[in-house]
Amino acid sequence: MNYRKLGKTNFEISEIALGTWQVGGKWGSPFNDKTADELLNTAIDKGINFIDTADVYENGLSEKAVGRLIRSRSERIYVATKCGRHINPHVNEGYQPQVLQKYVEDSLQRLGVETLDLIQLHCPPTAVFYRPEIFELFDKLKKEGKIQNLGVSVEKVEEGLKAMEFENVTSIQIIFNLFRQRPSELLFEQAKKKDVGIIARVPLASGLLTGKFSEKSIFDSKDHRFFNREGAAFDKGETFSGINYELGLLAVNELKKLFPEVENLAPIALQWILSFNEVSCIIPGASTENHVVSNLSTLDLPALTPEKIAAMNEIYNHYIKKEVHNLW
Repeated sequence: MNYRKLGKTNFEISEIALGTWQVGGKWGSPFNDKTADELLNTAIDKGINFIDTADVYENGLSEKAVGRLIRSRSERIYVATKCGRHINPHVNEGYQPQVLQKYVEDSLQRLGVETLDLIQLHCPPTAVFYRPEIFELFDKLKKEGKIQNLGVSVEKVEEGLKAMEFENVTSIQIIFNLFRQRPSELLFEQAKKKDVGIIARVPLASGLLTGKFSEKSIFDSKDHRFFNREGAAFDKGETFSGINYELGLLAVNELKKLFPEVENLAPIALQWILSFNEVSCIIPGASTENHVVSNLSTLDLPALTPEKIAAMNEIYNHYIKKEVHNLW
């Protein structure tokens, strides 16, 4: 495993980490504690030391599973959780300091810890990033010892740039992958200047970049890849990175031609992200232990050549850029 610094937190974290959106099993299935425990322990056994969760993941069951893990292991495991998505309706007015403080205290209880390594605002409405009193709350919580660091998870580059104006923001979590390249421009430049860590989420574009999907692939009706393609439940950009599914398949087929010897494109897609030194870590999700092992196989591959990276970028430029580049 290789480790990188998470901005001004100074945490040395595994460059391939673990996102726990579906850690208790595949999308649409009930949460399975045994599956979660096995998967999480496999991740730690393989050198992962950074886990990203949220209070809304399986209504707190993900946090509880992560809490069981950290209490059962001797290794230093950094945990990032999130708050804010329980607010319903999820609007700017719902974001109030006392509401967010209660969410933080609930997460502490579920995780069974005295302080949170990293608490992140969970993709709040853009207007929240223009309210200093929200960010001041987390200075108070830090003085009380309830949190160590504040980060934000964002949908848009604009939100990340605005968040970094607050000195206490230590990390930005944003969708970044071969099919979502805009963050690598101004956002990365400013993050590097301000020593803010970048956590890359949805690194495989909801599995599209594994190369395993086709026109015949069927997704469960409870899977966001079935019901959220047009943003019916949450931001469209969270599903297949906001790309039209059929267009995404065309681009992936070109990627397959570029790597004809590769059956699983996921490690290649993760390698592309890791070629950016501004990225502190990637948080691919996993619903099985095999997914964890597959993601980590990235570390065994020879580095992508500049020629291969250029060819991958050309696929983005030709198929994807005009459709999504300026949307997020």
